[in-house]
Amino acid sequence: MRIVLFICVENSFRSQIAEAYFNVYAPEGWRAVSAGLTPAESVHPNAVKLMLEEGIDISRKKPQLMTRELQENAYMAVIVCSGSLCPVVYSKYIEEWNIPDPAGMPLEEAREVRNLIKGRVLNLIERLREKDVQTVCGV
Repeated sequence: MRIVLFICVENSFRSQIAEAYFNVYAPEGWRAVSAGLTPAESVHPNAVKLMLEEGIDISRKKPQLMTRELQENAYMAVIVCSGSLCPVVYSKYIEEWNIPDPAGMPLEEAREVRNLIKGRVLNLIERLREKDVQTVCGV
């Protein structure tokens, strides 16, 4: 099983959404996990609302700490925030998406960020289905 690790500072919004979408649409033999450098107490309520609109329930998810072990076990890491905020050291393949933080946005603006994340995740999945990971990650 190959793992994609989605990383963001608090692991409460962007990375949770990315993980959820990836696991719904994952190619065979792949799954996602998410983590953060300073995990929040819970998933952001707007992230839960926005994903329920998509028929995906993340209300029971808990933010988790990004560890060396998570990085080493991941086949690739996707930093959904900024790489300067969430440096990844131990993953072989890394993408950085620089998605804006929707945590303080009104729900309508946060919905646009959710849609951006969904598009990026679906694009990643398509690239994984069509090519080998080295090509996907530009290595």
